[in-house]
Amino acid sequence: MVAALTLALTGSTGFVGAHLLDLALEQGHHLRALTRRPQRARDGVTWVEGALDDHAALAALVEGASAVVHVAGVITASDAAGFEAGNVAGTAAMIDAAERGGIKRFVHVSSLAAREPALSLYGASKARSEALVGASRLSSAIVRPPAVYGPGDRETLELFKMAKRGLVVLPSAGKLSLIHVHDLARLLLALAESDAALLVEPDDGRCGGWTHREFGQALGRAVGRKVTTLSAPRVLLSLAARADTWVRGPRAKLTRDRAAYFCHPDWTVSPDRAAPAGLWQPQIDTEAGLAATAQWYQAQRWL
Repeated sequence: MVAALTLALTGSTGFVGAHLLDLALEQGHHLRALTRRPQRARDGVTWVEGALDDHAALAALVEGASAVVHVAGVITASDAAGFEAGNVAGTAAMIDAAERGGIKRFVHVSSLAAREPALSLYGASKARSEALVGASRLSSAIVRPPAVYGPGDRETLELFKMAKRGLVVLPSAGKLSLIHVHDLARLLLALAESDAALLVEPDDGRCGGWTHREFGQALGRAVGRKVTTLSAPRVLLSLAARADTWVRGPRAKLTRDRAAYFCHPDWTVSPDRAAPAGLWQPQIDTEAGLAATAQWYQAQRWL
């Protein structure tokens, strides 16, 4: 059994970060967690108030830590500057704090979008963040998760709602990989405990991923409905993105940048970048995971 570590965690109040924090506590680790707002006290957690542009807070965050797990990032932004600030400058500041604080291990959560930096502003910013991590003096691991789902996620919730209504609208013909948030959290902890230099693209273990139609049908089974899966052409998604931006402004879920990202035909992981089997393997079957997630949404009255 690995000895308890003190981990410095960013993004601890978000979807992935919150699951990671819970799992780390279950495994006996201690957390120093960055937060923008006051949080309830929890045994084993030292909350550090601040943000990624607050150098004093980052110095306090890494104090006494064994490793950094950098989860925080910007998924949607209105322009390139928003992605630059959240994903590039924020990562640079976290690396600087880790190097100054004598941290030996840095685990960085990137995205499959980094493979296609010309496709979206988001992907370009994630690619630049990876380059910063690779150029640092730290022992590092980079994780490119595919689509992440699980209890508490508000991104895939919209797809579950569509399935509940019997019609799932997805981009034109393509395929994707999936991973349950608990499996992703297990991987991040395993990498924090390791010293291997890795670039990992994890998934649920389904060879070749899921076609959009297969994923839509799986969502239907999760909510107990027979669904029709409709492929939306890129032009329709672009129009929908403009409408969402016009209606919800900076709170828009479907931006033009995200529409460009979604329309790429292949968001499956590369088998060459799988985690070493002795380090980590997925445990949650996706059909069962989707069903359990739907049950959680229903229990919370989100669905």
